[in-house]
Amino acid sequence: MSTVKLNEIRPSLALSSLSAEQLMARANAVITGISGNPAFPNPPVEPAALKAAIDAFLAATAEALDSKKARVERNKRRVDLIRKLRQVGHYVEANCNDDASTLVSSGFEPRSAGPAPPQTLPPAGILKLEQGASGQLLVHVKALRKARYYELRYAPVGQDGPPGDWTTAAISTARTASPISSLTPGVTYVVRSALTATWVTRPGAIRPAACASKPARGCASAQPFRIGRSTS
Repeated sequence: MSTVKLNEIRPSLALSSLSAEQLMARANAVITGISGNPAFPNPPVEPAALKAAIDAFLAATAEALDSKKARVERNKRRVDLIRKLRQVGHYVEANCNDDASTLVSSGFEPRSAGPAPPQTLPPAGILKLEQGASGQLLVHVKALRKARYYELRYAPVGQDGPPGDWTTAAISTARTASPISSLTPGVTYVVRSALTATWVTRPGAIRPAACASKPARGCASAQPFRIGRSTS
């Protein structure tokens, strides 16, 4: 038995995350959109009621600048406006017949069909490598905005030979040097870095981005590093 996939068009009702200005702008757009619109002849909330909710929220917002009690009232008025907009939004969804242009004519925006694709990340990098305690290497990673964690890969290298088996270590911050321990003194190691970042694509949706990897950069990290026995 074959199934038919519906091309469902839904309005974006992520209203709680909007600023006061954005919320009022959306409400005004809906008032304009549904007023006299033949596609939506009987909205559950009339344009006049929406306008009254906007005015009440606007007045409460002005008063909330000087009074804690008024801020409570402002929040109530905001919730009331959002509830009214959601009622209209569900009505628009039920009556737009899955037509994007009809939905947009209501003043609502269509909801995204899915999360945005991962954004391209800048290359991860290493600023500096330093000798720590005996058998320890201190790695200074370049801090990158929205980085969730950083990944280090290191391997021993022989004289004029390729790297050996790679070992992976994850670090959560670039604010301080990250130690790589249990290394063999007298052995040369090569270190590479990568990162995994978190990008916010829409309210409430978080998506891991693609992992970018490249050889370590900087005068120290661009070359193999020989592990000494101690810094003292």
